Amino acid sequence: MVGLIQGPKGPCSLRQEQRQQQIPFGNDRKKGKYKSNGKNKGKHRFPSGMTNLKDFVRSQRRRADDTIESMIKGITTVASVASVDGFEKLGSLFRALGFEEGKGWDDAGGRGAAFLAPLGNLELVTGREPAVPSLLVEVTQLEAVYSVVRSWMLNPATGNFRTEEIVVKLTAVAATHWNSRLFTVDLAPGLKIGFWESENPQHGRPIAVEGDLSAAGKKFAIVVARWNAVITDRLLQGALDALHRSGCAKDDIEIVRVPGAWEIPSAARTLAESKRVAAVITLGVLLRGETAHYEAIYTEVARGIGQSQQETGVPHAFGVLTCETLEQALDRAGLKAGNKGFEAAVAAIEMASIQEKLADKTKGGR
Repeated sequence: MVGLIQGPKGPCSLRQEQRQQQIPFGNDRKKGKYKSNGKNKGKHRFPSGMTNLKDFVRSQRRRADDTIESMIKGITTVASVASVDGFEKLGSLFRALGFEEGKGWDDAGGRGAAFLAPLGNLELVTGREPAVPSLLVEVTQLEAVYSVVRSWMLNPATGNFRTEEIVVKLTAVAATHWNSRLFTVDLAPGLKIGFWESENPQHGRPIAVEGDLSAAGKKFAIVVARWNAVITDRLLQGALDALHRSGCAKDDIEIVRVPGAWEIPSAARTLAESKRVAAVITLGVLLRGETAHYEAIYTEVARGIGQSQQETGVPHAFGVLTCETLEQALDRAGLKAGNKGFEAAVAAIEMASIQEKLADKTKGGR
């Protein structure tokens, strides 16, 4: 960014920065834009510790230099493919593997195709030639990728390789000396690709706090509506099933029945404020009728449960069904589309675990 410095509200020009800091520049002082009282008449106002414009500009340049790490967005390697056939085959294979396509180009001088991946790396080697192809693709299910590549090579419409060629051009999956497994495919002269998977399951994964699906030793509350009991009872059984399977004792589950979905937020808020439960599971069902009653109730129920969770700090699992018909509700209560009560309970267990870990992390940080 030529001619720009890092201002308090982002990159801006020198003139903009001085205006933000109320520093007269050029003819601005003559126009009367910067008025001063009697004590400061004729004096420029600089930040503390600075006496002139030069010091100020230098400090801003240092600030811009200090933030250069945040300017790196990604990395792209450009590989030249010698033949049109190799270019077409490589693009076809990457599409078969599910690469996201970027913006390509085509003009009188040649063609280009871009393929995007979640992560990119640039590895430099000196002292010896690399033992692997220059183009490496890291994957998570190497055998499945191998199967896709082999099928692509056998397909006359894509790879169009003969069976005897595949034996030579496609190597078997083999272990490497760098704690991984690898196979290579030779698509054209000078165009070899390697696909590899690390033996370390945590390799490349971002460090994150994740919840455990263990409910042992934790107390949970379930608020369930009696209205449409044929549905809500199924949701309740699903939630209890999830809790018991995850190790929650029967005495550690508190069930509160309310008349309908409208009353769920109030009971959930009372339970959350008591601080005696690790999470609250809310279960109910709303069926659309011929009036606006459905929308009004659903909006307030969702808002009330969300506010209770945010203001009390106790996780609330949302298991209130909103369906067009009774048949849809039955499907989501265990017939065809899984049991949403079970899913809500699983979410509550995981969130309770996350809350516990975050609290421990906060205490450790202090």
